Amino acid sequence: MASVEFEHVEKIYPGGTRAVSDCSLRVNDGELLVFVGPSGCGKSTLLRLVAGLEQVSSGTIRIGDRIVNDLTPQERNVAMVFQDYALYPFMSVRRNIEFPLKMRGLERDEIRRRVEWAAGLLDIGALLERLPKQLSGGQRQRVAMGRALVREPTVSLLDEPLSNLDAKLRVQVRAEIGELQRRMRTTMIYVTHDQVEAMTLGDRVAVLNQGRVQQVAPPRVLYDHPANTFVAGFVGNPPMNLFPARVARDERGRAGIAIGDQFIVIPGLGVINDLIRLAPHHRLIAGIRPEGFQLAAKEATAGTIRAMVEHVEYLGYETLAHICVADAARGDTFHFVARLQGMHEFAKGAAVQLEIDRDQLHLFDEEGEVLSTG
Repeated sequence: MASVEFEHVEKIYPGGTRAVSDCSLRVNDGELLVFVGPSGCGKSTLLRLVAGLEQVSSGTIRIGDRIVNDLTPQERNVAMVFQDYALYPFMSVRRNIEFPLKMRGLERDEIRRRVEWAAGLLDIGALLERLPKQLSGGQRQRVAMGRALVREPTVSLLDEPLSNLDAKLRVQVRAEIGELQRRMRTTMIYVTHDQVEAMTLGDRVAVLNQGRVQQVAPPRVLYDHPANTFVAGFVGNPPMNLFPARVARDERGRAGIAIGDQFIVIPGLGVINDLIRLAPHHRLIAGIRPEGFQLAAKEATAGTIRAMVEHVEYLGYETLAHICVADAARGDTFHFVARLQGMHEFAKGAAVQLEIDRDQLHLFDEEGEVLSTG
């Protein structure tokens, strides 16, 4: 096992396409770090740079205490699992798993020991004499994992390994990969576009967009304390509601934010008072998670907003209410999703009053960077 460190890594392809920009982060020894982001954000490119399948344009990659920029893939001692499994169709499971060991010239007894160890670990002992075409998708994925593990790599790299599985099997294999990594404590970098995989698997998660790392943090920190509006809008299902707002004081002098022509008092939030003092009516971006709403009592309070129901999704244990808030002054409409516990019957166009959990309110500047709430 070993750590992996990126220092100001960039990857620019011929023609000027920039896939990775100034990436600096460290994957700790024995950690499972997940790269997540939309298609084309650079996450698979970073994985291929670690594996040596692509060469960095600038910057340094270290595995352990070695700079590996100029090492071949074989010299780096990493194992990569691809989304299409990359199994040899004419070879049995046993021969697929043995193949990288035979290429390294290991003794027959050592090859047998490693194959039996991997087969037992992944519960594929009964499949060793089958061909890949005789296996299910989940079984093929386990074989691909076994072929990677028998090499006893310094780092394991997984590129969208579950994308070809159906939803039920994806959950099962995801749990197996997580349990395997916890037992072996191998250093693992996992690439996915699926935020559920990222949030349930990773010790930490690196969110990427347009080749840049937006934030690296444990899943709970990403969810509760997003560094910018991209992370806030990407992490979570449904994602955080983001909307333009401005700081202000009401007729009683209370500090808060104006959402359209409605006002929300936010007591005790220092950043609001600071912004009002420096720039009255300062514009910003506010965000609130769908679960930060609840149905309010009939009387309006300082923490409620009036909205109209657009449509409703009934999920049994909860209701997703899609609502809108009008801004008469700007002739605009803001759209929100409110996650309400239990089943609630709403007619399309119904007026509702929702209370905002002000502890779950996030504030960002106009460029989308988080504002300190100290």
